[in-house]
Amino acid sequence: MESAALSQIGLAGLAVMGQNLALNIAEKGFPISVYNRTTSKVDETLDRAHREGNLPLFGQYNPRDFVLSIQKPRSIIILVKAGAPVDQTISALAAHMEPGDTIIDGGNEWYENTERRILEASNQGLLYLGMGVSGGEDGARNGPSLMPGGSHEAYLNIRNILEKVAAQVDDGPCVTYIGEGGSGNFVKMVHNGIEYGDMQLISEAYDVLKNVGGLGNDELAGIFEEWNRGELESFLIEITSDIFRVKDEETGNGGLVDKILDKTGMKGTGKWTVQQAAELSIAAPTIAASLDGRYMSGLKEEREAASEIFRKEGLKEEINNVGVVDKKRLIDDVRQALYASKICSYAQGMNLLRAKSVEKGWNLNLGELARIWKGGCIIRAVFLDRIKQAYQRNPVLANLLVDPEFAREMVQRQAAWRRVVGLAIQKGVSVPGMSASLQYFDTYRRGRLPANLVQAQRDYFGAHTYERIDRPGSFHTEWSKLARKARL
Repeated sequence: MESAALSQIGLAGLAVMGQNLALNIAEKGFPISVYNRTTSKVDETLDRAHREGNLPLFGQYNPRDFVLSIQKPRSIIILVKAGAPVDQTISALAAHMEPGDTIIDGGNEWYENTERRILEASNQGLLYLGMGVSGGEDGARNGPSLMPGGSHEAYLNIRNILEKVAAQVDDGPCVTYIGEGGSGNFVKMVHNGIEYGDMQLISEAYDVLKNVGGLGNDELAGIFEEWNRGELESFLIEITSDIFRVKDEETGNGGLVDKILDKTGMKGTGKWTVQQAAELSIAAPTIAASLDGRYMSGLKEEREAASEIFRKEGLKEEINNVGVVDKKRLIDDVRQALYASKICSYAQGMNLLRAKSVEKGWNLNLGELARIWKGGCIIRAVFLDRIKQAYQRNPVLANLLVDPEFAREMVQRQAAWRRVVGLAIQKGVSVPGMSASLQYFDTYRRGRLPANLVQAQRDYFGAHTYERIDRPGSFHTEWSKLARKARL
């Protein structure tokens, strides 16, 4: 084949994300070859490329033809299910690739798998990137947030394409070279953990407004639409307003959201985030609460049975007794509580990224990560620009909460925050994310905690020693002996 007839890039794996990303690349003017083991997916993608503007997208039906249809040095994106399917796809393609070619895994992969594959690819002379892709099918088609990590040379080979394909915001495309190794996948994992926290907090705001405030779906749609014009402006707030407006077409009765079973699915990145936080001794209670919320939602039958048992024992359901509520004040209080809680979720995610960066030597730029999340991705939000600015002001900021601007906002909102959490507890409405966020704030802002008693207990039963506040060194006390003496 003549060089002019070859594609500039290839993409293997034509499920929803793969198809849409391939069409995005083609639409930006980059000829692309596509391949999928199931050939009907190739035909489907070709048909879409024709219908969506005769885009320069070319289908291939076996690994060899696919690889050979791409310009050297070749760059091939794979978008298949994480784990073994990635290894199988790499094996099928690498058999026809040459030293200097690049593989880019765009799936939600565990970062250590990426680091293993970087070494395996290197042994064959191949370059490798693990690239987080956020934005769902709409983002993939119209501009996602991209988080590539691994070989810097490989990034430079496709930088021009990625910068055109990514979402565009006021300060540039939503893509940057993240760092070495599995950093791109790790950053995407934490992004998803923050996303878990965000979604949990929004669902709790909904629960309080509906079951404590007595607000209906039409009112909720208007409230979230209004919030999306202020400090809470974000993709998730925007789509939440849309969700409340959709009626159930199946029955023609009421909102569709009320007909959806209250069980939340998940694919693992939230669990990985919480596990990594524990491994690195980073407190991430908001994200952990959101994961627990998904686990608890899965116990639908148990929850229904428990509800009946406690009802028979005399527990009254306060949420069905709205009573007199100042709706205007409640709505404003919930807005402030949601904002403050969301900042805690982002602070926890950023702290986890920084800790992992130190451990692995990735040298992550937290301000730049906030910048590339401003567009395209699921957690895009107006306040990410201010998070970016906070880390630009102080690259070694200990915690987002102590940036002067955010500290001021937390203090201004904490009274409303406490009112919402207190009212929810009083009414029996669970707000684990908001509660965890408030406790995170209250714990972090206190100069002295009751941990002195816990350490005394550890020394009592396990001789673990303790430090003193008035002199250096480690100390151990014979607590039981001294306690007996004190009782005499």
